[in-house]
Amino acid sequence: MRLTIIGCSGSMAGPASPASAYLIQANGVDEQGHPREYSVIMDFGSGAMGYLLRYVDPAIIDAIMISHFHIDHCGDIIGMQVYRKWLPAGPLPQIPLYTPGDGQERMRQLDGGEDDSNFTDVYDFVTVMPGDSFDIGPIHVEAFEARHTIDALCYRITAPSENDPEKTVTLTFSGDTDTCQGLLDASIGADVLLCEAAYEDGRDTVRGVHLTGSRAGKLAKDAGVSSLFLTHLPPWTDPHRVKKAASEEYDGPIFVVKAGDAYKI
Repeated sequence: MRLTIIGCSGSMAGPASPASAYLIQANGVDEQGHPREYSVIMDFGSGAMGYLLRYVDPAIIDAIMISHFHIDHCGDIIGMQVYRKWLPAGPLPQIPLYTPGDGQERMRQLDGGEDDSNFTDVYDFVTVMPGDSFDIGPIHVEAFEARHTIDALCYRITAPSENDPEKTVTLTFSGDTDTCQGLLDASIGADVLLCEAAYEDGRDTVRGVHLTGSRAGKLAKDAGVSSLFLTHLPPWTDPHRVKKAASEEYDGPIFVVKAGDAYKI
């Protein structure tokens, strides 16, 4: 499994990064048994489409999965829709769009139009509930309930290891959430915990919305993960403070991700 950070800015696009967007890739086989690479976008927030073009041809994307419908996590599903429908070389095939709730209605809200063919020609809308699981080639995804201000999911992704394709590795993505049982369950034993830490300890006291560095670190410790990747920091949040707070709870490897970072898992 490979992880590329397309965007990691929290709550909005920032000066150095789009909002939340991540590219998951893994090697597998197609329906005829031929080797191929599978590529999945996980969240696709404000500004992400432009940055995606830096790294891959959007035509290769096999599916998109969204953690929740706040604009900083889903805004550029419209950009992808425009690209796939109106590409001068011809429209691209329909791909699954996995979302909590009604993805088609959210598309209407973002687009401002009523012609559903503009959406259904491009996306196969799949509603995901906590407890659901699905496969995109060799990439297995499990959904867990997050704790946020709207319906939201955490995802646990299992795929072949880059170092040993006979083995699998696990990446957990928190989406936007505060501490909750679903997030802990999703994170148990993960090789990588890609975890939001939008709030600073001592500054942000509202609960039920986001994690702080210390809460992300405690989660990593309690779940026994191998490494902690901190993400979704707004432009006004100090990454050094967040990382330090996390390190006071968790003694494993901690990274504050940046747009363009690429990892082999």
